[in-house]
Amino acid sequence: MLAVFHKEVAEGPAELHAQGPMVAADGAHGRDLITAFRQGNPQAVIVSFDSENAVAYTLERQNLLKPRSFGSVDNIFTIFEGTLDNLAQLRLQYGLGKSVTDQMLCLEVYRVLRDRAPYPADQAVGHLKGGFAFITFDNSSKTIFVASDSEGRVPLWWGTTSDGSLAFADDPELLSGCGKSMAPFPPGCFFTSMGGLRSHENPTNVMKPVTRVDSAGDIRPSMFKVDSQQSIKPSLPKVGSDVDMYFPYGQ
Repeated sequence: MLAVFHKEVAEGPAELHAQGPMVAADGAHGRDLITAFRQGNPQAVIVSFDSENAVAYTLERQNLLKPRSFGSVDNIFTIFEGTLDNLAQLRLQYGLGKSVTDQMLCLEVYRVLRDRAPYPADQAVGHLKGGFAFITFDNSSKTIFVASDSEGRVPLWWGTTSDGSLAFADDPELLSGCGKSMAPFPPGCFFTSMGGLRSHENPTNVMKPVTRVDSAGDIRPSMFKVDSQQSIKPSLPKVGSDVDMYFPYGQ
């Protein structure tokens, strides 16, 4: 699966950009990643929202234990890979029918976060048990919500293109156009357009970049891990505010 978003929709952390004399300045643009995916996967499903934002997936060459699926409702789109071990329990929790699938459950989680704020995003993602990674795009508000399971059972990668687009994929080869500006998405974390990268296991702690230097002397995109010594210090919202510190979309 692959998703590409213009920098006006979502901008990754600065540490995701490679730096150094051997880093090419003329790499691929976001749309080039989608074009390459289409050429390599003629049977792929590609949903383009405009010339800069798109999600894509294929059922070919997928791991049967980590199936890919796609769903949409009310102009919200989700690509899901993996399985939720507690899907039956989550259906009851969210008041959903037995026909609701993994990706539809994740769509409902997003809608709850968006429409019933302040509901903590870390709790919502933390309730999901299993091996999974999903990418949700709200085409109405132009916002994204991306998350992975705590153990990294479904690998997810992210990177930035030369035009500043932010891309996510389950295969690092799909992000080869990002050059050296790509890294594994940290397990147990979620990313939102406005809230940035957070851990759903340790939501009050800062995510710390760990710098890597390759053999050419280039600074590679950082791996991120929870900084147990540094906590997030959000400003207190006004009484009655609908703002959530991790998912500050409101209504």
